[in-house]
Amino acid sequence: MTLDQPVDDFTLPATGGQSFQLHAMRGAPLVLYFYPKDDTPGCTDEGLQFKSLIEDFKAHRCSIFGISRDSLKAHDKFKAKMDFPFELLSDTDEAVCTQFDVMKMKNMYGKQVRGVERSTFVIDAQGVLRKEWRGVKVPGHAQAVLEFVATLG
Repeated sequence: MTLDQPVDDFTLPATGGQSFQLHAMRGAPLVLYFYPKDDTPGCTDEGLQFKSLIEDFKAHRCSIFGISRDSLKAHDKFKAKMDFPFELLSDTDEAVCTQFDVMKMKNMYGKQVRGVERSTFVIDAQGVLRKEWRGVKVPGHAQAVLEFVATLG
């Protein structure tokens, strides 16, 4: 994944029994945010921040999708509980997580564990990667993403 280069197409199962295909999203900007685990405090806060700004993203014709390694069943439950106005994508085999290089070794309770590094990517209407945030800290992040999306015109 390189900035200002087209993103390779991929397909993932989505909440609500849908299928997400990257190439089908061309024509408008897109936010993909990778998060570690459904229904955990940081991931809930991040999703709620994107939810709170959804109308502002829509004003820029921008779609938002959350991606983690959780199952579709877990995603459907999390989305319903939080009433997220966007779909969550299930990457159980880590193919897309690997494509975006978000799988990292992390310290959890003193042990090294492999997990998703909280990361966000903005893809423009032509399917080109325009911005990435890695090692995201949740407070204020969704607003920063929105401010960047607004610059795409």
